[in-house]
Amino acid sequence: MLRFILHFPRRIIQAMIVAYQYTLSPDHGWMSRFFRYRVCRYHPTCSEYGYTAIGKYGVIKGVPMAIWRVLRCNPWSHGGHDPVP
Repeated sequence: MLRFILHFPRRIIQAMIVAYQYTLSPDHGWMSRFFRYRVCRYHPTCSEYGYTAIGKYGVIKGVPMAIWRVLRCNPWSHGGHDPVP
């Protein structure tokens, strides 16, 4: 029971990321058929990175890692392979 309570925020945030991926994401969702190329410059995509970082490090450390990744994903970044450490 304690494990469920401690992991509940992690599961909620990961569920929100999955909902974003299936509904609004131009790389994963239904909108992906309208984009010829990937929108995110990084691999894995920013939402995949956030999902993995939160799953691996938890909410306290994973959310800032995901936010920093989204801030780095801009037209002036080089992109490329950037896995969760």
